[in-house]
Amino acid sequence: NFYYAFVFLPRPKRDAIYAAYAFSRHTDDIVDDAESRDDAQRNLDAWRTQLEACYGGTPTHPIAQNLQSTLPEFPIPKEHFLSLIDGVEMDLSKNRYSTFDELREYCYRVASVIGLICIEIFGYTNPQTRDYAIDLGLALQLTNITRDVYTDYQKDRIYLPAEELERFNYTEQDLTQARYNSAFIDLMHFQSQRAWSYYQTAAKLLPEEDRSSMFSAQIMGQIYSRLLTKIEHANYNIFDTPIRLNNLNKLGIALRYWLGSRLSRKSQF
Repeated sequence: NFYYAFVFLPRPKRDAIYAAYAFSRHTDDIVDDAESRDDAQRNLDAWRTQLEACYGGTPTHPIAQNLQSTLPEFPIPKEHFLSLIDGVEMDLSKNRYSTFDELREYCYRVASVIGLICIEIFGYTNPQTRDYAIDLGLALQLTNITRDVYTDYQKDRIYLPAEELERFNYTEQDLTQARYNSAFIDLMHFQSQRAWSYYQTAAKLLPEEDRSSMFSAQIMGQIYSRLLTKIEHANYNIFDTPIRLNNLNKLGIALRYWLGSRLSRKSQF
């Protein structure tokens, strides 16, 4: 999904985005691909050391070296990457969430900070664009959570708040059996409406002066919001059929926002 958001960026920004994305992807893989929790923890600790070297030393890992090469032109704050590592680390010790406030912290660390990293590369002038990136990141992550409820559970992770499972009378045992019923539909409708609220807030927060430079972020928002629409059209039955967009749809979205950004720039002269 991200490929189509970045493909029309100018080469220097595209290279920087790919470097940041590779760092982020590897951070996630450290936990997902580890043979044990202890291995994952050791590797995350070593990865923090590589990040510190990016900002004040000589990293030895090729991904970290590539990221370091982009920092003189795109000085992304180190704390964004540290927050990302902290968020991924949460998966080592926490696989259930009691409340949405707890879940929001996780979503901020693994998704909103990605948005904050990206806008440092896209370029912006209004500080409010940072709030846009935060809320858009929350919307994208909540869409992922809604789509991947069952596949996440198969990894022994539930990102739906326990108090909401209880409120809608849908149990973990129901999820074990992939039970698709009215309680599940109501629960998922509630999740999707919350995601939509973040899409809507993000759209209102995007300042006009930064709109053209944020076309890649808008592409991501449009792709993921269409995924959410597809989930709704399937009446939230995420058990039977994978929910995805085909590549032609993604390319069409990317072209639309890229061309829109170019027309917007021309109108300013």
